[in-house]
Order: sequence, then structure tokens, then C-alpha cells
Amino acid sequence: MTSPHRVDHADLVRRLRAAGCVYAEDEADLLIAAADSPRALADLVDRRVAGLPLEHLLGWAEFCGMRVAVDPGVFVPRGRTALLVDAAVAVTGPAAAVLDLCCGSGATTLALARRLEPRWLAGADIDPAAVACARRNLAGTGVEVYQGDLFDPVPPAWRGRLDLVVANAPYVPTAAVALMPPEARLHEASVALDGGPDGLAVLRRVGAAAAEWLAPGGHLVVETSAAQADALCALLTAVGLIPTLLRDDDLEATAVTARRRT
Repeated sequence: MTSPHRVDHADLVRRLRAAGCVYAEDEADLLIAAADSPRALADLVDRRVAGLPLEHLLGWAEFCGMRVAVDPGVFVPRGRTALLVDAAVAVTGPAAAVLDLCCGSGATTLALARRLEPRWLAGADIDPAAVACARRNLAGTGVEVYQGDLFDPVPPAWRGRLDLVVANAPYVPTAAVALMPPEARLHEASVALDGGPDGLAVLRRVGAAAAEWLAPGGHLVVETSAAQADALCALLTAVGLIPTLLRDDDLEATAVTARRRT
């Protein structure tokens, strides 16, 4: 670790703040702790100022009280997704069969593994880099991570038997991706961000398929935006699910739980 007395902390904070880092003081401390030499620190700072995500530079992100490994190019778990985890835990009974779609780094999968006692838990993602990252985060847990499009790689024996399907699917409308912070739109996989023309293209497919993969009384839990919530609830109702809207103003998060009829 770089010795603090050899670092001009105030100058480092000024550089980070000038680059638009809102939490410049905290980021400065994290970068200092991550560097093993002044040269390494200078390189980290230069790359952060150039716009690389802090989490990709550190190699980890904090999520639900855990440090989760995040590889370059992989979607960085957001704090607001804690609402998704809480909502999933609230609707799930003991010994559940659980699938986390669009699992990214495996952050949500790992949180569910720690908070539930599932009889079966798996993640799935279409992005090979995300799958590799998730498999590393979930190593030793017995959780499988499948590569493929939504339910496609999931063993068909689970069709109609899942108690919980969770999905933090992409929901940013295509035209709005260009308006996202550059550290997201330039350094995270577009497949993890772009939700199609109305932002609901992937969630629409998730809902339709979940109606077939859930057991009677099982739940789908997804993250969305406040602006899309009503339209999403209507889509889920149309495929036979019973949606409930959840909002956490502190996290600036919106989620929907949707139960399959018994």
C-alpha cells in the first residue's frame, strides 16, 4: 500500500473532483489503498480521470455489504439493486428454486445465496465476460452460472418448477443510452444497458417466459425505472402474472414483483 505521507491527498482529490467524481475524497482513499507504489497510484488516477469506472480499476464493487469482483467491461452492480434483493427475499419461502437472469457479475446471485436457503440457485447471462466474472464470484458456493439468452441455457427440467426468478435486465431505452454517464456507456457492455426502443424489450421477454418457468404461486422480481413501471405492470398482467409495484426513494429504486396464479 502506498504510504499516505507520500501522497498529496488534497491535490489528488482536486484532480478527481475536476474530472467529475462526486465522491472524490472517498475515491482518493480507495485508489491510494489499491496502489502498491506511487507509479501505480499515478496510473490508477490517470485512468480514473480519463473516465474508467472506479470499480473496474479497483477490481471490485461494494454491493449489499459485500465486495464483489467486477472485471473490465462487466456491468457494475448499483446500490439501488438492493431493493431487488430485498423484494426477492420478502416473497420467497424456504427451500426455493431460484434463477437470477441477466446476472452480470453475479452480485445479486451471491446476495441471494447468502440471504436465502435455496434448494437450487443458478445465474444466467448472455455476456461471456459477465459469466466468467460471476463464476469466479460464486466459486465454492455450488451455484451454477449458465451462458446464453435468458432461459435458453437453463435445464428444461426446471420449466414450471421455479419458485423465484430475479432479473436485473437492461431497461434503458436505446435513445437514452447515449445520455448515460460515459463510465457506463463506454465501459460496460451495451447488452447490459440497452433495453430496446421503449426500454422494455428484454423485460417483455422475461415476463412472457417467466409465466411458463415459474411454479404456481412463484414470483418474478425485476428492476425497472419509475417511468416504465406502469407499462411493465400492464405487460406482466397481460401474460397472467399479478404485479406489485415497489419504490424506495432513498435508493432511488423501483422494482416489480409479479406472482404466477396458483
